[in-house]
Amino acid sequence: MQRLFMLLLTIAMGTMAGIGVIVVLVLGHVGLWPILIGAGTGAILAVPVSWMIARRMIAGEG
Repeated sequence: MQRLFMLLLTIAMGTMAGIGVIVVLVLGHVGLWPILIGAGTGAILAVPVSWMIARRMIAGEG
């Protein structure tokens, strides 16, 4: 499960960090710190999301 989690995490972290940056830019914040905070928030949120997806894939629920 740990290998699957790490694989999913690498994909999800980049994706969700990018989503965080896009959300910040759409809201009109174009400074360095808002963009970094958006990217960091997305990357941090990727950890539980990856864990839940890996757990469901191992359990065979989808």
